[in-house]
Amino acid sequence: MDLISPLQIGIFHTSYPELIAVFFGLICVWFMKKESVWVFPFGIINVLIYVYLFWVSKLYANAAINAFFFIMSVYGWYNWTRKDKNNDILRITRCSRKELVLNAMAFIVFFYVIRMVLVRNTESTIPTWDALTTAVYIIAQWMVSRKKLENWILWIAADTVMIGLCAWQGLYFSSFQYLVFTVIAILGYREWKTKLAV
Repeated sequence: MDLISPLQIGIFHTSYPELIAVFFGLICVWFMKKESVWVFPFGIINVLIYVYLFWVSKLYANAAINAFFFIMSVYGWYNWTRKDKNNDILRITRCSRKELVLNAMAFIVFFYVIRMVLVRNTESTIPTWDALTTAVYIIAQWMVSRKKLENWILWIAADTVMIGLCAWQGLYFSSFQYLVFTVIAILGYREWKTKLAV
């Protein structure tokens, strides 16, 4: 069986790697919403496939961010399961004002550096949008690994943009995945906010 060849599902073109990535991605985000450590093994499979998919689609920054997601998933898996000196696991918290300022500054730096790299070194046709979503995802993934409530706001914003970017590149099932991600992220924000209030 040729796993790379295009598939026709209804009016949409896809591939086995894209279908598998979407499947694992949806499960991953659902587990994140539930604050389950299973987010990480499913997420690792998802992001490794997307490194390949985004690279061949010339969304180079999004390919690179998925490689970063792999590293942060390993770190997050460790961080979510380790216990502190009081034998407590990591709990959901809000970002402090200082953390919000530092995250905003990091976003600006990441955006400009990534965009410059894309413009100068790749044939990316949408370097600004690619850099924008990538910079947001870097900060969002860092926040997830530390169980910060505000991570969901960033996922909602970037996933909404990715719906269009993936459709633009002909990754229609991935576009659908990001639509579902957006919905789950809204639900995840509400669920984590409720847990934080308890």
